[in-house]
Amino acid sequence: SFSTCGETGVAMERFERRARPATASARPKLKKFLLRYYPPGIVLEYEHAGELMQRSVDLLDLVPDTDADTLVNAITAQESMIKESHREPLRKLVKKLQAKLRAVSTKSFALVNELRAHILPLTNCAFNKSGDKFITGSYDRTCKVFHTDTGEEIHTLEGHKNVVYAIAFNNPYGDKIITGSFDKTCKLWDANSGECYYTLRGHASEIVCLGFNPQSTVIATGSMDNTAKLWDVEKGVETCTLVGHTAEIVSLSFNTSGDQIVTGGFDHDSRVWDVRSGRCVHTLKGHGAEVSSTVFNYAGDKVVSGSIDRTCRLWDVGGGRCEQVWRGHSDEGLGVCF
Repeated sequence: SFSTCGETGVAMERFERRARPATASARPKLKKFLLRYYPPGIVLEYEHAGELMQRSVDLLDLVPDTDADTLVNAITAQESMIKESHREPLRKLVKKLQAKLRAVSTKSFALVNELRAHILPLTNCAFNKSGDKFITGSYDRTCKVFHTDTGEEIHTLEGHKNVVYAIAFNNPYGDKIITGSFDKTCKLWDANSGECYYTLRGHASEIVCLGFNPQSTVIATGSMDNTAKLWDVEKGVETCTLVGHTAEIVSLSFNTSGDQIVTGGFDHDSRVWDVRSGRCVHTLKGHGAEVSSTVFNYAGDKVVSGSIDRTCRLWDVGGGRCEQVWRGHSDEGLGVCF
């Protein structure tokens, strides 16, 4: 914890490295603050050239003992949009985040509802950011959208000619859905109307993993054809093919800034790619069997991978080095997360 002045200084230094001050020429106008509980942060919603935009102030090192006034001073110094009148509301938000960090959860969990909407087995499910909607994919070639509280079916997304295997919302926005199928295509849908915007064609084999970048501008698809492809959300066109794996790609994940993506494959390797150029930045070698899952941490400087070899590995993204190997599972590792 940052309980001393010296340790608080470390937190401030880390924050200052992450913050991106607005340029004077941009002249954005701050409209309001939005609170993000996890990972801790404050979102600045501002108007620029008539368009409403957002920028995150990440407070990844915030702890209950961090000095709130010192942190507010650091944020104010870095963000030119924040004026003197904003300091007290900002301080209250920092305090609210600290109170959340102190809170101890005593919730218990129980079965609330059971839905039997598909006529064949499910392959996957996913929530939107707020949790008020969720989607399911199935061997019946459809994806269904449900209200979480009531269990009411909102939409059935039909059009695939084979199993709907991979599905995702464009969180945190939640207004779009993508579905990947054994028919080798990915479809982009309007989450509110159920309309299909685009069918993305190009893979030579089944699509088994997919995802949006956090900015909701790029779609990534991974396939049994040993490639991953990047697609433009607005235009519905392929922008890049990531070639390098020598076996099926079964896992992929964007970093928070959306400029890198990590893929995991049955060739025992994970690869880190530059999204803009499609260049492979690092090949993460070390697993003794297929990589089943791989993901970035929030800061984007670490990757964790899980494998059929029963181990998990922690990787340094900057150098492409394995920092730690965790052993102990008695069977295959199928999923990892931070």
